[in-house]
Amino acid sequence: MQLYCASVTQYHRLKTREVKVGNLLMGSFHPIRVQTMTTTVTMNTSTTVEQSIRCIEAGAELIRITAPSKKEAENLLHIKNELRKRGYNTPIVADIHFTPNAAEIAARIVEKVRINPGNYIDKKKFELIEYTDADYAEEIDRIRERVTPLYKICKEYGTALRIGTNHGSLSDRIMSRYGDTPMGMVESAMEFLRIARDESYHNIVLSMKASNPLVMVQAYRLLVKTMWEEFHEYYPLHLGVTEAGDAEDGRIKSAVGIGTLLEDGLGDTIRVSLTEDPELEIPVCKDLLKRYKSQTIISNSKQDVNPEMGFDPFHYKRRETFSVNNMGGKKVPVVIADLSKLEKIIPKSLQAVGYNYDADIDKWHIGDMAADYVFTGNKQLDFEIPGTLKIIVNATAWVDLKNKSSYFPIFDSSEFVSATTKSDVLNFVMFDCLNNEINSSTETQLNQLANDSTVAICLSSTHKNAMQSVRKMYESLLQRGIKNPVINIVDSNWQAADEHLIHFATEAGALLLDGLGDGICLGMTSDSYKQQIENNQNTSGRNYSENQSVEQFINSTAFGILQATRTRISKTEYISCPSCGRTLFDLQETTAKIRSQTNHLKGVKIAIMGCIVNGPGEMADADFGYVGSGIGKITLYKGKEIMKRNISSDVAVAELINLLKEDKIWIEPKN
Repeated sequence: MQLYCASVTQYHRLKTREVKVGNLLMGSFHPIRVQTMTTTVTMNTSTTVEQSIRCIEAGAELIRITAPSKKEAENLLHIKNELRKRGYNTPIVADIHFTPNAAEIAARIVEKVRINPGNYIDKKKFELIEYTDADYAEEIDRIRERVTPLYKICKEYGTALRIGTNHGSLSDRIMSRYGDTPMGMVESAMEFLRIARDESYHNIVLSMKASNPLVMVQAYRLLVKTMWEEFHEYYPLHLGVTEAGDAEDGRIKSAVGIGTLLEDGLGDTIRVSLTEDPELEIPVCKDLLKRYKSQTIISNSKQDVNPEMGFDPFHYKRRETFSVNNMGGKKVPVVIADLSKLEKIIPKSLQAVGYNYDADIDKWHIGDMAADYVFTGNKQLDFEIPGTLKIIVNATAWVDLKNKSSYFPIFDSSEFVSATTKSDVLNFVMFDCLNNEINSSTETQLNQLANDSTVAICLSSTHKNAMQSVRKMYESLLQRGIKNPVINIVDSNWQAADEHLIHFATEAGALLLDGLGDGICLGMTSDSYKQQIENNQNTSGRNYSENQSVEQFINSTAFGILQATRTRISKTEYISCPSCGRTLFDLQETTAKIRSQTNHLKGVKIAIMGCIVNGPGEMADADFGYVGSGIGKITLYKGKEIMKRNISSDVAVAELINLLKEDKIWIEPKN
């Protein structure tokens, strides 16, 4: 299988071409650059400058500004001059979609231009057209004629260019031949890149953004593979999950997508797209990159060495397992909550993990995000537990239990091999994946439990390359034909709430996106988080609920990771763009309003888009869409079909709910 990264078992940064953006160097082994995008109206010079300064002072190394037409492109000069006058030399990136003439103006002014090949020259009308090879070649010639002037200007002025493919805005031509696929995304960019190379223009960065982290990750991997096969070199990569949303969900989704690729050594610049003020994106970027500061960059000039991989990095296929209790097979991944650090577990303790006890009627209410198992250490609960809940205890404590009906033991691997008493139903067996090699002791232990119909394997690692070490163990299981279900255990040694969130999403998400894992269990070794929750502090300045316990935070994060990886859906999903100067309404306020009224609709995907650029194309993965179509005007979609056009924003949320009711999606929220 062709390699898509330098190593799958250790952090090994991919060497890309060096690109110059103003005085900023990107690619090769230069630091991974952090960037964001303004949300102000570009023609409002002062507010755009002020917001840019806030972002720069937060740590942004590039500032992207939308230029939807010639007048905005021309105004970039005033914005740039004011920033330089005030002592800020951060490179500016012009964001262009439908207007080549605006791109050509901007390329003479700013340090970098971003174009989207899906709508820069081609137009998207959602038409399926059959192209012969001759027709297709003719279309490429048309693209060459239209885009070459931009390349010549960029080359003359020393301007960098990002060829930024978006999953939702692939052109009708690409869709007709390749479909809505990662390969279509790659080919969309490669067409523009080949033309640039013909012009000997190489100051180029590439991106493959999608709101679905799985599609995004596969597209970037496929792009790297394709570049090597065609050019035997790599251009720098700009990583991002588009329309990630806001709050914890937006951070988790971004970390799952961006973090998975960073773990593989891919990525030269990152942008976290949140429906929040742009300066709040920067701390999340920094949290994503912290884990690599102590990593040694390993240079390898021979980038086409193929590692042994037991999974296909370009196509999702869940690892084949048999069922043990409610794990494995075709069952959704389970969530295991760790309550072992609680001094005493009482019925109210289970509220943090989705179980609410009503003493008046002596009944448990089970939420959509209720943990499937809780680990209690050596504690036996002295109250009647919900019927769906199962308890995991240490093997030594389990042996002494009189009533074992809802309790199951957890062993370390050596303990299980020598144990004389085991459960006839379910045993959890832990392996610490310490390095990238399977020693003789581990080999013996694996042989002892291989395909035992009562065993669920638990994999964790204290190794510096924890995710890669666990992935290596998965390869060993695949090579040995071991089909026991596996729980991914991820511990965090970080301090702040957002740091934990990003860490969990990166390590657990990376495995789940490759089909590896039948459940997750998250834990933290630091006690600092509890203090932070009590003080409402974290790295990004956002407030967490002072009533949110550590256990509640971890449980919510676990379900958020499963939702982001599309492996278990437990809540409504929102695909909301981060806003920019094209946005036609208050996106943050509207998103919050829609969320407050629809967050009980489990499994429904609702897109909230600021303008037509991020409209029907970008929300291709959504069930329903709320899209700005003019000042104070909203158009509602079902899939890609317009249902209600140009309605007043004052009634648009109510009309969205009516649309959900008409489609029999709506259910009344519980009080």
